[in-house]
Amino acid sequence: MTTTETIEIEKALEIPTYDKMPMALVRGEGTAVWDADGTRYLDFYGGHCVSLLGHCHPAVVEAVQQQAEKLLFYSNVAHSPVRATAAERLTTLAPDGLGNVFFANSGSEANETALKLARKYTGRSGVVAMEQGWHGRTLGSLATTHDESYRTPYQDVLPETNWIPVGDLAAAEEALASETVAAVILEPIQSIAGMQTLPADYVQGLRALCDEYGTLLVFDEVQTGVGRTGTFSMSEQLGATPDLLSLAKSLGAGVPVSAVLVADAVAETVEPGDQGSTFGGGMLAMAAVEATLKTLVEEDLMARATEIHEQIAAQVGPMVEEVRGRGCLLGLKLDQPVDPVLDALRDRGVLAGGSSDPHVMRLMPPLVASDADVREFADALHTALNTAAAPAETA
Repeated sequence: MTTTETIEIEKALEIPTYDKMPMALVRGEGTAVWDADGTRYLDFYGGHCVSLLGHCHPAVVEAVQQQAEKLLFYSNVAHSPVRATAAERLTTLAPDGLGNVFFANSGSEANETALKLARKYTGRSGVVAMEQGWHGRTLGSLATTHDESYRTPYQDVLPETNWIPVGDLAAAEEALASETVAAVILEPIQSIAGMQTLPADYVQGLRALCDEYGTLLVFDEVQTGVGRTGTFSMSEQLGATPDLLSLAKSLGAGVPVSAVLVADAVAETVEPGDQGSTFGGGMLAMAAVEATLKTLVEEDLMARATEIHEQIAAQVGPMVEEVRGRGCLLGLKLDQPVDPVLDALRDRGVLAGGSSDPHVMRLMPPLVASDADVREFADALHTALNTAAAPAETA
């Protein structure tokens, strides 16, 4: 099936929830993907920040293949050695005090689980979230996603959220002082908002306020987690540990899976029936998680994430106004609109992403990107910036 044929069928049969790139991908290896017509692309987007180890990493492929030959799936009603191994490896890497895990399937599901656990533990219903934050599209997490264009059609059924501006501890204390707030939820780096990193002193202040008012602190590390920013959790860089931490995207290196890391005190209040997920913790996903985390540690890829960031900043920095983010979660602020540059990059065989800020490009390269990959991206960006700017200069 050609790219054109694929696009025609999908447009005819799928509901139009995405503005898709004009290509049909059929194969991936390392930092590259190929479309149905054989065109190669350097992938610095990773399918929304998913491909932590690049595409089809041999260790993950082998683990999934071996598990598929043994047992494709059985629900959490039964114990599973592969799930136990994945849970052990994950909680070993988790921040101190977060030694309990619940497995699910997506970032939105993980965030909803975290908010449910916080509400039960505290006996409160209120939630505080950051302006410009993004936590998912299902109703519970959508209630904490700031963009009104997504929330407005469902406003009548969404739980109420108290929004506060990032950096304003006085506003946070005013919201928490009512002692009706179960949780404060935040992204350490607000990715969709344009890769805005929350200040460490602000997050530390939130931690202190949550302790003072009996509120739980939730880190949405769906994008920042699993070593992508140079440490397994951004809490290590921010100097504040949350009570609940959600992971997804990179956790299975391409296999759908998510998890919530839970503080001991919160875990002690959970009872059978409080939460469930038929496919959460499924065998194929657990095999992928275990292989991903094992590779992450054995190949010292968290350190490599920092090296890649430094290389991109050095080579691309002179071309842009600002390089944002940490590790392999980067934002490039341009002096021109991003969309034409993304189109020009794709024409040169490079994939990157946009954000809600029309001047910020998002990059999520895999932690296995080579020095040559970075140079290829930098060269392509240089040309793309000139190509996208050309019509304005000649007008």
